[in-house]
Amino acid sequence: MTIVTILYLALAAYAAFFMIWNFAKSKQWEDEALYAIVLIPFLLRIFGLK
Repeated sequence: MTIVTILYLALAAYAAFFMIWNFAKSKQWEDEALYAIVLIPFLLRIFGLK
């Protein structure tokens, strides 16, 4: 892996962590649905799926 790939995955993991954090703290189902929809592409990138 190149340094660029590692940094890209680290940035995706960083963003995903805070989305999961906000998902867990959210009390409204509309916000939870939005976090889940936005989180899916980040998780797919972290796990190397398209």
